[in-house]
Amino acid sequence: MQLSEIYQQFLSGLQQTSLLEFVAVFAGIASVWYSRKENILVYPIGLINTTIYIYLSLEGQLYGEASVNLYYTIVSIYGWVWWSKINKNTQEAALKITRSNATEWLQQLGVFSVFYCILFFTLTKLKANFAPEAIPWADAFASATAYTGMWLMARKKVESWYWWIATNIASIPLYFTKGYVFTSVQFLVLFVLAIAGLISWHKKAQHERY
Repeated sequence: MQLSEIYQQFLSGLQQTSLLEFVAVFAGIASVWYSRKENILVYPIGLINTTIYIYLSLEGQLYGEASVNLYYTIVSIYGWVWWSKINKNTQEAALKITRSNATEWLQQLGVFSVFYCILFFTLTKLKANFAPEAIPWADAFASATAYTGMWLMARKKVESWYWWIATNIASIPLYFTKGYVFTSVQFLVLFVLAIAGLISWHKKAQHERY
């Protein structure tokens, strides 16, 4: 596909973007902005994004992404509880930003691998029987990295941003090809914010060590 064709597809897709998608995109960007700032608003605003995308993903036969957003919704409540805890002695947030050790890295890779295999197998079956437009390997990768990233963010792990970066890179072309052009732009913005988030959390984790 030539650049001019991509541009025309972008314009056409943007014109067809629904109000729901616009709301979800802006909520998603705001949510990531707040997570970079380590602000508790990441969760209530993020819930607006995830509930809308459950519907949009099912409509676009992105079943892996639908499962991701359902998972986001559940883990957002879990993360909201953890981020809300206050240290009674310091009156500061009890949960601090930290880096993963070698064991935790292996756990992350294990979580990703399990989710990827389950999603890929499930989506392959769905493609053969119910959803011919599904893209199993891409959807499974974007979904499995997102599962891992969300779990780590709830625990305030620096490495969550690496998984978010991978999710964003995979999701940009995935949603574009499905016709959700404005959503693919969202993931481009989120990719930039994820890099900024990684830098910010890395500095905070360094500060917490001393």
